[in-house]
Amino acid sequence: MPSILGHPVLRREDPRFLTGHGSYVANLVPPEAAHVVYVTSTEAHARLLSVDTTAVAASPGVLGVFTSADLDPGVAVYPTPFPGMNDQMVRTMLARDVVRYVGEPVVAVVADDPGQAADAADLVVVDYEPLPPLVDMESSLRGDVLLFPGIDDQTVYRCATDEMPDFDQCEVVVQARFRNQRMSAAPIEARAGFSHWDGDRLIHHTATQGSHNVKTALMGIHGLKPEQVLVITPDVGGSFGAKFRCYPEEALLGWLSRRLGRPCAWIEARTQSMTGLGSGRGQIQDVVVGGSRDGQIGAYQLDVIQDSGAYPLIAGFLPRMTMAMFTGVYKIACAGFRAVSVPTSTTPNGAFRGAGRPEAASAIERAVDLFAAEIDMDPAEVRRRNFLDPEAFPHSTASGMSYDSGDYQMALDLALEAAGYEDLRAEQAARRLGGSKALMGIGLSTYVEVTATTGGGDFASVELGTNGTVTAVTSSTPHGQGHETVWPMIVADVLGIALDRVVAVGGDTDCTPRGQVTGGSRSAQIVGSMLVDASRRLVEQALPVAADLLEASAADVVHDPEGGSFHVAGTPAVSVGWAEVAAGLDGPLAVESDFEIGGQTFPFGAHVAVVEVDAETGRVELVRLVAVDDAGTVLNPLIFDGQIHGGIAGGVAQALMEELVYDADANPLTTNFADYPVISAAELPSFELIRSETPTDRNLLGAKGVGESGTVGATAAVQNAVVDALAPFGVRHLDMPLTPERVWKAIQDHG
Repeated sequence: MPSILGHPVLRREDPRFLTGHGSYVANLVPPEAAHVVYVTSTEAHARLLSVDTTAVAASPGVLGVFTSADLDPGVAVYPTPFPGMNDQMVRTMLARDVVRYVGEPVVAVVADDPGQAADAADLVVVDYEPLPPLVDMESSLRGDVLLFPGIDDQTVYRCATDEMPDFDQCEVVVQARFRNQRMSAAPIEARAGFSHWDGDRLIHHTATQGSHNVKTALMGIHGLKPEQVLVITPDVGGSFGAKFRCYPEEALLGWLSRRLGRPCAWIEARTQSMTGLGSGRGQIQDVVVGGSRDGQIGAYQLDVIQDSGAYPLIAGFLPRMTMAMFTGVYKIACAGFRAVSVPTSTTPNGAFRGAGRPEAASAIERAVDLFAAEIDMDPAEVRRRNFLDPEAFPHSTASGMSYDSGDYQMALDLALEAAGYEDLRAEQAARRLGGSKALMGIGLSTYVEVTATTGGGDFASVELGTNGTVTAVTSSTPHGQGHETVWPMIVADVLGIALDRVVAVGGDTDCTPRGQVTGGSRSAQIVGSMLVDASRRLVEQALPVAADLLEASAADVVHDPEGGSFHVAGTPAVSVGWAEVAAGLDGPLAVESDFEIGGQTFPFGAHVAVVEVDAETGRVELVRLVAVDDAGTVLNPLIFDGQIHGGIAGGVAQALMEELVYDADANPLTTNFADYPVISAAELPSFELIRSETPTDRNLLGAKGVGESGTVGATAAVQNAVVDALAPFGVRHLDMPLTPERVWKAIQDHG
């Protein structure tokens, strides 16, 4: 049979999701479970003077009420979630002495059902002594307010390149400040988990991106050995980076369960999610770009201040990812980067789709447009004159990255041709000449991003059962990526068997001895390649069995992947299939992979956005989005396009709509979906996708990650388009999100 890879295959998991038969954590909570509700801080920064829980005891159904003082010392402290960040900024599971953001858990109330727990939580009285809030990142950097007085360093993390650029020889120098706003991941399923004990073994169900990450965290927090913790991840209703690890509210469930002698569950509400779930982005970016009037960029500097929120979470580390990709697709002779991550009295900041790379692309792509405007050159032409050449790969960057492959001009040319760029510019000129109030803007973005930033630690095996069914066992923890479909496709392709004979299994740490997080667009190229390797090894292990059936020497038998059969070399007329091999086994035949990838991979692409801006109201409509996203070999075009669609939607959302907003006292103002406008299909056009495949040599499939590419490309393209629409008013830059109010005000200020 011909290869199934590269052909569209409907996702196996979709029917149960679309018909309401998904199995999520909340569906699996046992009837005997107790339910936990957390009393959270209403102050952004305050001393805890007292916590009065006396009225709670008489509330119906209450089983227990706990503060930080009640916790065992070993459980009370939440471990720093990422190496290299400031571990002096200690966080406790429940706030002790000081609260540092609105939404920080202070008291755990446990009752027989969620309603009783919520009612009882309302009876807890917390007395606060307000302290100065800290919202502004620059204020934090100056030390105007100290969230952690008495520690040596009030910053979370720092990173920089070894060299900084010199702009003295540049004919043209442009400087600007950009604000890359914070966003909520806003998964449909909020955080959820429940724990119970089987003797001295902790069993924890969770909605996460990494079952083994959660297991490792729970082992450390509860002082348990690997065999004493089982983590089970059922269906997950979205994550986008936010469910990267186990949060304190969830990590405490095991202790509560042991204390009360029954399962304990926590299913958060949307407002709790908006104030407690790790968000993403949140940078101040100062850029300087210099070059010559013939369009050559010779120097680039990017300085970043990163908002880490109240405690170190992954966002504090993400400037490292911004630094990795800060020069983008361009050959810049001299480039430098500096970043510092600082705390603020806001929700701890995490990762959102792209995690540092969209920030890098937005900075360089806005800088290129500003440079093009300064020298009065078409932004497409400036890009062409500065692209890395296709022959330059592998290419080492100023940040130490080693780009694997790419053809950036090809991607831009494809996108411009598909968009009809020259005709668009002609229409724009005609509208401007005619004084149209429907302002047309055309924005470009050419990008490269890094995927599979962490290799090693994953698990994949392939097992042939005696009934002929093949099971692909992996440590991946899908939350929308389509692994249940793609993994069987890979195995079926190597073995040459029918797709319906292969099933994918995972999400249970007892099934797999190790695992990594499913994130950073890494799964297909790492776990997928491991399945290729394991499948090939299974073929080798099956050869002796097939040889016995053929009454031949194993050395003379070959596998025919197209026919899914084994035969003696040169005599394909007599063969045996996998079903016959399976029937000849004494038991299941399982093979594990130890394949390791050859390095990170670098998807790239080009996006063209066309917008219309109503000059009288500031309303922006995205009319077209043309995208070339090259992520190497495409395994399933249907899933590939779906990932691109979702990524583009996330990028458009940041450019036009979404922002987590805090007032001057660090009170969150966007705590539900009435205040935080999650993007929907109603705000989006049908995307125009152009296929391009430039395989990598760093894994067995030639694939690169695609889950975040659309976001990296679309954000800057849409922002550039809106700024382009406002160019006749003298607007050179406008920060995201480009809401009607912000756009209208810019028109009024420059009109």
